[in-house]
Amino acid sequence: MEKGKVLTLEDRIPKLKQQRRQKANRRLIISVSFFFLLIIGILYLQSPLSHIANIKVEGNVHVTTKEIISLSGISNRTSFWNIKEETAVTKIKKNKQIKEAVIKRAFPNTVTITVSEMKRVAYAMTEGEIVPILEDGNVLDSKDKSLLHFDAPILLNWGTGNELQEMASELAKLSPAISNSISEIHHTPKDSDPFYITLYMNDGREVRATITDFAKKMSAYPAIVNQLDPSLKGIIHMEVAYYFESYEKPMEEQDKEEEVNEDESEG
Repeated sequence: MEKGKVLTLEDRIPKLKQQRRQKANRRLIISVSFFFLLIIGILYLQSPLSHIANIKVEGNVHVTTKEIISLSGISNRTSFWNIKEETAVTKIKKNKQIKEAVIKRAFPNTVTITVSEMKRVAYAMTEGEIVPILEDGNVLDSKDKSLLHFDAPILLNWGTGNELQEMASELAKLSPAISNSISEIHHTPKDSDPFYITLYMNDGREVRATITDFAKKMSAYPAIVNQLDPSLKGIIHMEVAYYFESYEKPMEEQDKEEEVNEDESEG
């Protein structure tokens, strides 16, 4: 507006009309755009484009990828936006070999299932078949022993009671090196100790122990063996005090047993 010049109402009307027309056009464009985006979204959700194209499974060793996917209920017909993670995880964990499961989505159409399996701490002879024992003490059925790996000790003469549960719990605490050094574990209970066990080691030695604090006591095994003559085989007693009994002579004929200092072995 020039100085001193006054615009009349007739001069302002065209500008007001133009501004109103521009606002109306913007509203129309926004409304039409929203409508088309809504239509496109509905078509996308109803089309195969929104379905999962890739399902990845990570962390599984003993449970097959096919079984984990089947348990999850997720398939290539499942909408990427309609996955119920908590429900799928609950279904996967129905397999007692699965400890944990996590499901993640990656746009546009990939799902990754990451699982953590129960550790197989031992194998047991049941009705003529060797079946895995899990860290929680569960004994797998013969039909569940897929991908059987002999990567843990074999348990013999065991029932399915508290002793087995506690033995599994103790075995789960062992380091892989010590666990792999054990060949067989026999349940050899005494009247005075129902938890008494006998171990046969891969190095040819024998261990007599009890289930109570078994993992803690076995952690000393490498140090104990290092104190012994490598050519000397026999029994390492770990019930109360640690000592070695050679196979070469009966106990009453041994001039001297090789004493093992508990403090040194644990240090």
